[in-house]
Amino acid sequence: MNTILHPPKTIYDVWESLPEGTLCQLINNNLIMSPSPLDVHQAVLNDINIALAVYVKKNKLGKVRIAPYDVHFSKSNIFQPDLIFISNDNLHLIEANGLKGAPDIAIEVLSPGNKHIDLGEKKDVYEQYGVKEYFIVHPDTKLVQSFILKNKKFEEKQTATGSIVSDLLQTTITF
Repeated sequence: MNTILHPPKTIYDVWESLPEGTLCQLINNNLIMSPSPLDVHQAVLNDINIALAVYVKKNKLGKVRIAPYDVHFSKSNIFQPDLIFISNDNLHLIEANGLKGAPDIAIEVLSPGNKHIDLGEKKDVYEQYGVKEYFIVHPDTKLVQSFILKNKKFEEKQTATGSIVSDLLQTTITF
């Protein structure tokens, strides 16, 4: 039996007290817990991760991280994006417990229970903190919604199927 010597006073304190590997995000000061993703989600995510990681490593562009991996935007917004890219210029943001700041690219593969979050609250935070490109992947259809940051606002680019077209990386990741 564990004894709590100092009970948490904030939602951030509760989040910090969770065991490592807990599938939990802090979104606009609310704890959001998710079950493990469906198989189709994992299959699509794995395909994207392999293609992106190989391209980034081959071209020495930076680092790729896959969920669960904490991205600390603020004490009220700590996300676990499905996949992120951190450019060489931002590698200094990587710390032992995750990324402290915005990744250059965030990729979210939708699950039945998270569509409204990925398309709403998380998208807004990604925009606010300066994520340069944001991709939302619909795993069943492989439809990709693409957003690029221009003048501190996301502009939606043409959707694609089975490919992520990155202006930042100057490549197309096919999955």
